[in-house]
Amino acid sequence: MFGDRKMAERGRKGEEASYLDSMTKVWNDLRKNNQLIDATLISSDGVSYPVHRAVLAGYSPFFRALFTNPLYTEERNRVHLQNVSSNVLNSLLQFIYDKKLEIDNNTVTKLLHASDYLSILEVHDACIRFLRDSINPSNCLSIRQFARDHFLEELEQDAQMFLLRNFSLVGERSQEIMTLPVDELVPLLASDYLNVRNEDAVWRLVLRWVDHDKESRLQHFTSLLKCVRLGLMDVQYFLEHVKNHPYVLGNVVCRPVIIDTLKVLMEVETITQKEGVMHTPECARPRIPHEVMFAIGGWSGGSPTNAVETYDTRADRWIRVEEVDPSGPRAYHGTAVIGCDIFVIGGFDGMENFNSCRCFNAATKTWREIAPMHERRCYVSVVVLNDTIYAMGGYNGHHRQNTAEKYDFHSNQWTMIAPMHVQRSDASATVLNGKIYITGGFDGRECLSSAEVYDPALNVWTQLPPMRSRRSGVSCIAYHDSVFVLGGFNGVSRMSGVEKYTPVTNLWTPLPDMYTTRSNFAIEVIDDMVFAIGGFNGIATIHQVECFDDRTNEWYEATDMNVFRSALSACVVANLPNINDYIHQNRHMLMEEKRQKLLALNQNNAVAVSTQANPAVINITQAIEEVNNAVDNPDNMELVVEEEDNPPDL
Repeated sequence: MFGDRKMAERGRKGEEASYLDSMTKVWNDLRKNNQLIDATLISSDGVSYPVHRAVLAGYSPFFRALFTNPLYTEERNRVHLQNVSSNVLNSLLQFIYDKKLEIDNNTVTKLLHASDYLSILEVHDACIRFLRDSINPSNCLSIRQFARDHFLEELEQDAQMFLLRNFSLVGERSQEIMTLPVDELVPLLASDYLNVRNEDAVWRLVLRWVDHDKESRLQHFTSLLKCVRLGLMDVQYFLEHVKNHPYVLGNVVCRPVIIDTLKVLMEVETITQKEGVMHTPECARPRIPHEVMFAIGGWSGGSPTNAVETYDTRADRWIRVEEVDPSGPRAYHGTAVIGCDIFVIGGFDGMENFNSCRCFNAATKTWREIAPMHERRCYVSVVVLNDTIYAMGGYNGHHRQNTAEKYDFHSNQWTMIAPMHVQRSDASATVLNGKIYITGGFDGRECLSSAEVYDPALNVWTQLPPMRSRRSGVSCIAYHDSVFVLGGFNGVSRMSGVEKYTPVTNLWTPLPDMYTTRSNFAIEVIDDMVFAIGGFNGIATIHQVECFDDRTNEWYEATDMNVFRSALSACVVANLPNINDYIHQNRHMLMEEKRQKLLALNQNNAVAVSTQANPAVINITQAIEEVNNAVDNPDNMELVVEEEDNPPDL
């Protein structure tokens, strides 16, 4: 009964749309044939347009008020629009009569002004959407200023958020930022929400801005230097590039900033020697990230778990999320992200292999069930491409599968796609350049070294050259135009080896090993680094996390998860409106947390820590002495007088 009612409602809506389309066509035909015309619009450049008052009144409160005014007379049926050119007026009438609207970079502001003046709201909103979709590193500041000048608050906020989220690109590419006045640049650089992987980018922007007009801008150098969180910089970088920069060496006013930073860097290096509670100063307090990594579910302590943690890249901390899936735990599943929705696909709860799928909305913190897959899939490989989720292979409780299917979240439907060449469970998949790559796995008899690629446009799988090693329980990820494949089980032991496939060369090449051997672990890219998370090392589930930077070709240790687990899945969610709910809250206590952790580690290992041979400590000590000596001998310094404007607290 309810289904019939929904069908009837959809039918009525379809009939209404069809009726409106036919009426639009009728009015447009009447206008083209100059029939039933009862008014004329005249553009600012003198072009006349015959119109129907009723049609315009239906689209515009401006025209409705004009044409229904009791003082309106037949003699006034010629309306002069002094602020609207013929090109713009023609576009507006084309939209009103034919539902067609062409907007480009040359016309958008003119159409916006005219639609605002004439109260044609649909065109006005379309122009706002066009500007919002057009925001890029080169124009975000000009669009922000345009929105501010025209009281378009939402557009201004969108441009501001784009600027903050893409600051590194804006700082490198934008010429607009060079013209920004200091009173706008200071709060921008001081913002907690400035998205920078490291403070080097902020420092370089300060130099670039000052160099753009050194004569008039050097006076603001210290105010801008205070916005750079110098305590987060690498010690060697700070000593070489900041402390010894000519703008610093020749500036008395900024010396206290340098000395305070050196003291903070010294405290970081000698953190276990400090007594009392250490508070993290502002210059060493991490900014707010614009994306967070979720680690969901897995196998822990001999059973599946529904634990959810998020990783704050700026603070290097994992945070427990209270809103776990109420339907229960699952392991050996996959995850995919569309907007703020995290889709959890398939998996295993210790008894049942799932075809069920769940969805967590990170903005509302709510879970819901979505349509089940056609097949049960434990050890499933999952990716998302063009807002479509793909689930491939896996184990249904009886055999390994080569089948694959895709999910359309608009229709909430799964559809089978072409099967793979090879049965594989415990494989791993990723998306690169519009194609899906799947690597390794287990076919029921042996661990696989094979890999294949799927072209969604052709619905065809193509086999690739085999990997250098057999890998089941493997993880792969697209990174810098290659497919990176990490760890896994080769049939004998867990692996730490890494290799990558580059489509351009059609070759697999080895990369540096991870620190930890692991299989059935999670993998993601965040902050332009590859993270390997948790897993099984052949003896136990682990909580260790490490990351790889392709620019240095090195692995680095990251903070461990709170939960020891394997068979988990990870995903990255960007631009959450409630990002603060998923990051480390006590940022002012980060140094104290680090101190306590190191003290506990040293106590457990019975390690006596000495800072005397620490090169960083030696270098910082020498730097402090140099700065103090320079202050004691001001005759050797050029005095630069600056305005003392402190950045506002944001």
